[in-house]
Amino acid sequence: MSRPSPTVSVMIDAARSAGRRLVRDFGEVENLQVSRKGPADFVSAADKKAEEIIVKSLQKTRPGYGYLLEEGGAVEGSDKTHRFIVDPLDGTLNFLHGIPHFAVSIGLERDGKLRAGVIFDPMRNELFWAEEGEGAWIDNKRLRVSARRKLNEAVVTTGIPQLGVNGAEKFLDELTRVRMEVAAVRRFGSAALDLAWVAAGRFDGFWERGLSPWDIAAGFVLLQEAGGVIIGLDKQDARKGAFACANTSLAPKLAETVEGKIRKPATHPKLRPV
Repeated sequence: MSRPSPTVSVMIDAARSAGRRLVRDFGEVENLQVSRKGPADFVSAADKKAEEIIVKSLQKTRPGYGYLLEEGGAVEGSDKTHRFIVDPLDGTLNFLHGIPHFAVSIGLERDGKLRAGVIFDPMRNELFWAEEGEGAWIDNKRLRVSARRKLNEAVVTTGIPQLGVNGAEKFLDELTRVRMEVAAVRRFGSAALDLAWVAAGRFDGFWERGLSPWDIAAGFVLLQEAGGVIIGLDKQDARKGAFACANTSLAPKLAETVEGKIRKPATHPKLRPV
């Protein structure tokens, strides 16, 4: 078993601290003050408080590091080589509707490259972490992406554009193509946990467009350290937020299907009543 480095340990402590607060707020969700930054962007007092907890915790031992925060934006530090990328509550809409599926996500960037990531699911008490060269882990268990090689055996996940976000028609076209090739498509509402679950082999693949750096920073490290491949859609850099990911065999097939490059009849068996 690999042990987290001192910096990753600090990230884990910060994620757990924020997660404990989120669990408490989740029990009082009907009393939270909620506002909207935009047509599809809900933010609550829980988001803001969790972010404050994370930053305060990280600053105690890494005072010079910079930040890219979902709520607070970019914060430059005296150490120009390190930056934490933080989503204090990924799955806000789930949280606000009493759906117990959301996460705290903290990524670490060094010299412009993602080096470590922590994703904490406070409702299941599952802690996913990864560090460059040290593998991906859930607590003390090594993570590996699934070994399935055929799309028609794969369960993949995605995110659906919310009300007020462009791209709904494009997504429906992509969904139609993918659904004709895979065993099933799921939509759970937290990109960070989707990526963590692909790294853990629970999902076989994932695709989405329009994600932000804080949605994907930690998950990208988990995926790569678990043996996964991330492919930017339309020949774009995946870190711009449009990508497909899976194991080395499925990732190219999934990306090509999303982009409409694979056009063939579905090969999965006919559905039977259950």
